[in-house]
Amino acid sequence: MTAKIIDGKQISAEVKEQVRLRVEKLKPTGVVPGLAAILVGDDPASKVYVGSKEKVAQAAGMNSWVHRLPQDSTQAQVEDLIHQLNNDPAVHGILLQLPLPKGLDPIAAVELIDHAKDSDGLTSASFGLLAQGNPGFVPCTALGVQVLLAASGTRVKGADVVIVGRSNLVGRPLSILLSLKKGLRNPLSAEGEALPADGTVTLCHTGTADIAAHTREADILVVAAGVMRGISGDQIKPGATVIDVGINRDEDGKLAGDVDFESAKEVAGAITPVPGGVGPMTVAMLMANTVAAAERSGA
Repeated sequence: MTAKIIDGKQISAEVKEQVRLRVEKLKPTGVVPGLAAILVGDDPASKVYVGSKEKVAQAAGMNSWVHRLPQDSTQAQVEDLIHQLNNDPAVHGILLQLPLPKGLDPIAAVELIDHAKDSDGLTSASFGLLAQGNPGFVPCTALGVQVLLAASGTRVKGADVVIVGRSNLVGRPLSILLSLKKGLRNPLSAEGEALPADGTVTLCHTGTADIAAHTREADILVVAAGVMRGISGDQIKPGATVIDVGINRDEDGKLAGDVDFESAKEVAGAITPVPGGVGPMTVAMLMANTVAAAERSGA
């Protein structure tokens, strides 16, 4: 068999279109969603990421600002800017681009972001609400995975879900999202339908004795371990849906995932490619989180 390819580029474009429509719907209220990004230093990858997010926000009809601080900025300068954005009613979402330059404390800085403007879903307040089953904003990549499952028609309720990797950006929040009795609002749905949830989730990590024993039983397998091609086709249940979150560079400089795509696609029922799978969803979900914050601000 050859797996169905889950096209993250197409699905992210659909999310962005729904975001644009929600922005239009807010116009009569006088609310224009605003996303403020903070970029500290000269990291080339961060510059590219922030520039991409700015363009996508503007294309959706949002206000977008990038606050650029020099490499030698102090912790106090970064935190002062966060306080200013917290108090600015035109700003609905705040993104602190990580990593920060050496000598700065990213955790302390993130914790200062008003959780009502936490578009990245990284504050402890956001994590706490998620853990209580009452999520506000959740990390964008984790949410993007859930949207991919919805768009591909994958049934989560009652399914055995295995997640490999327990990071705070993907594995840990996703394990909670997919085990909730009811999912968050589906940003692909104009009617506000819920995302698929209510799965039985196993979270594997470096302390798991036999990861393959778990992955071979998974109806849904999400791999976010940071090990290039660490999961091969013989570790996948026939017909499973496989979501590959990994982004690595192989010996030829080409992008590769945490799943061996060539062997996996012959076993899986559906699979995300790398590139073009989970990656495009992250920025799209940042936009969805920001417009949701703007909607709540006028409630």
